[in-house]
Amino acid sequence: MADFMTPQQRSHAMSRVRGRETKIERLVRSLLHKQGFRFRKNVFNLPGKPDIVLPKYHAAILIHGCFWHGHAECKRGYLPTSRREFWVNKISKTVIRDKENINELMEKGWRVAIVWQCALKNRQSINNTIGILTRWIVCNEDWLEISDAPSTPRTNTASSSIL
Repeated sequence: MADFMTPQQRSHAMSRVRGRETKIERLVRSLLHKQGFRFRKNVFNLPGKPDIVLPKYHAAILIHGCFWHGHAECKRGYLPTSRREFWVNKISKTVIRDKENINELMEKGWRVAIVWQCALKNRQSINNTIGILTRWIVCNEDWLEISDAPSTPRTNTASSSIL
């Protein structure tokens, strides 16, 4: 399917995509704050600058957009048909970097949760996701991944590298 935007329109639209302070990050932070959790955001001295860091619980939460982080189990994680080689290269580098950052966080003793964008698609899924996330924060599990895929949430208490 051909792009419905001109190259100038596409360039402008892509320039508006933000790397942090996204709507889904703000939503998750707001709901965690209402639950009484206090946190730091985008901590620069941790691998990958986690979106939400809860030092009291030694937990880092990464909010991943399905497209930008290559969520293979999600329809939003598709690759565009135009300039396919560019997008394959770009998204695969992001996926590799994510895995390295997660492993490095876990090696440093941090517990890591990934919340995929597709897990926050409507009010019910948002409430379910926040419920799962708040239970994970106070428990002792090292790993959590929440998405809209049928097999999630996935947890792991092993401290070894998972990716």
